[in-house]
Amino acid sequence: MKKKSTDELNHEIKAATNIEDYLIKNKENMLTSNLPEYLNRLLTQKGLKKADVIRSSQLGRAYVYQIFSGKKKPSRDKLIAIAFGMGLSDDETQKMLKLTCNRELYARDKRDALILFALLKKKTVFEINESLIDHGFSILDTTKE
Repeated sequence: MKKKSTDELNHEIKAATNIEDYLIKNKENMLTSNLPEYLNRLLTQKGLKKADVIRSSQLGRAYVYQIFSGKKKPSRDKLIAIAFGMGLSDDETQKMLKLTCNRELYARDKRDALILFALLKKKTVFEINESLIDHGFSILDTTKE
């Protein structure tokens, strides 16, 4: 089943006479309800292990496990580091940021544009941090908590 665009969903909700019918019809198009569920589903889909994410995200082992279990609510930068660590697409990263009520990456924001470009080019956390420094921006906060 093809995912519907937000515009298509907006059109359907405006035309809906019953919210329950709309929700049932569009169940596959709704955001996942929580971050751990989303991250664990992506782990499975991508055939990754948490150890891979820890190594590639440059985040602390215990902290990553706490994020995946829902015990920690990570900052936007830490979520972006996880996106790099998991090799997420720009769409998957934007969905994760939306899901956690964080600002999506915005192509008009220079720092965000650098991050988006690095995601699209499958760069590493180390590489994006180098690029951020080169352009005078703060690096992704990957401090181990």
